Amino acid sequence: MDSALQLKGRLGSCDASMPLLGAIPELDSMAVVSLITALEEHFGFSVADDEIEAATFATLGSLSDFVRQKLDA
Repeated sequence: MDSALQLKGRLGSCDASMPLLGAIPELDSMAVVSLITALEEHFGFSVADDEIEAATFATLGSLSDFVRQKLDA
């Protein structure tokens, strides 16, 4: 995520409870699209438009859970 958002290491150490959407100014709607594209390319899955919701990007943990679900599908 750090490289997809070009944060240059500013995330530092993170845990699952780290807030994302609304807490990281760089994570705006265009950055969400870039992040989804990066996840699709890195992990080799596709994300449908109807799968994208704010709750997915609420915390690092919720985003990690989403990626795990996509990988298990």
